[in-house]
Amino acid sequence: MCELKNQVEGLIMNKQYSQNPLVPIGQLAEFLKIHPRTLRIYEDEKILIPKRSCGNRRLYSIADIEKAKLILFLTRNLALNLSGVKVILEIFKKINIVPENYLNFINEIAKSANIKQDENILKTSRRGRNKNSC
Repeated sequence: MCELKNQVEGLIMNKQYSQNPLVPIGQLAEFLKIHPRTLRIYEDEKILIPKRSCGNRRLYSIADIEKAKLILFLTRNLALNLSGVKVILEIFKKINIVPENYLNFINEIAKSANIKQDENILKTSRRGRNKNSC
C-alpha cells in the first residue's frame, strides 16, 4: 500500500501526466480508502467518468484522482450528497475556477457560512449505524 501511495503521489506532483489514464479502479479505491463500488457510483451519477482501456477497464488520470479527492472532501467534510456535489462542480465550471483552487474556494465559503467540518465528519462517519450499537 505504501508503495502504491508513493507512486500515485509522485504522479500527482508531475502535472505532465494529469490527463493520461494511468490508474485502474482497484488501485485508486485502495489509495483513497474507499470501495470500488463508490467509484462506480460516481461514474453512474456522471460525476467522475474515467477513460476506458481497449479491454474496457476503467483507468483514472491524475486529474480524475484529484476530482475524486474533492468529491470525498465534499461528501465527508461538508456532508453534501451527490446532487450537491454535482451543483458545486457545475458552479466551478461556470465561474472558471481552476482545479488547484477548488479546496481553497470551498474552505472560504464553508468558513463564511459557519460550517463546522469536524461536526460533519463525525455525523457522516455514523451514517447507516444503529444509534444503540457501539
